Amino acid sequence: MTLELTTVDAFTDRPFTGNPAAVAVLDEFPDDDLMQAVAGEMNLSETAFVAANEDGCHDLRWFTPTVEVDLCGHATLAAAHVLGRATRFHTRSGELSCVPTDDGWIEMDFPADPPHESDAPTTLSTDGMVWFGTGTWDALIELDDATRVRNLTPDPGALAALGTRAVIFTAAGDRDGIDCVSRVFAPNAGIPEDPVTGSAHCTLAEYWGERLDRTVLVGEQASARGGVVRMRREDGRVVLGGQAVTMAKLRLFV
Repeated sequence: MTLELTTVDAFTDRPFTGNPAAVAVLDEFPDDDLMQAVAGEMNLSETAFVAANEDGCHDLRWFTPTVEVDLCGHATLAAAHVLGRATRFHTRSGELSCVPTDDGWIEMDFPADPPHESDAPTTLSTDGMVWFGTGTWDALIELDDATRVRNLTPDPGALAALGTRAVIFTAAGDRDGIDCVSRVFAPNAGIPEDPVTGSAHCTLAEYWGERLDRTVLVGEQASARGGVVRMRREDGRVVLGGQAVTMAKLRLFV
């Protein structure tokens, strides 16, 4: 069997930045073990598998190097970029629609995931922490300034012990046009640090939208590769906007 994949840098308009994802567009999904093995071989945050659906849309699944996940923003953006047109994806998190915009971005309609405040575990010691809570998948930690987020070196073991898919660290934006800064670590998903995490912005949009009383925001994920995510809150949904760049096409013989 020959499997063709396209690698895409997502949430960026420049090569070698943003978050890389691999995308395989198929007639039907292969065996789950094979998809997981392919994702492990690609060793990117996510590999997306897309299969045509009878209703003219597509089914979409996402795999990290170690597990299948319920929601992934950057690999959805990469898949929409590869397809090159407006489409709807059927996923484990419901239907996600993707629409190209006139300015070259792609907008994705995702479920909102507001975080709920709770007591931080005593095992978690982070300087400058001012808020702790969790959403459906991830923990969210606000720090007192963006510099702490940018310079953060967290303990992977302490983050994994929280039991969430990922841990989002965030602070208010520190430059013009950026409402919030974040970094995302996901040791429980086999991702030490995710370069740009679309699904995390389903939580960030709700958290900062309430804090700033805003419906439209822009987030910067301040990883080494970096990326920018537009956010728009709409009736329990979050529209995420991003750009993407095709990087390579390859074949796997499996």
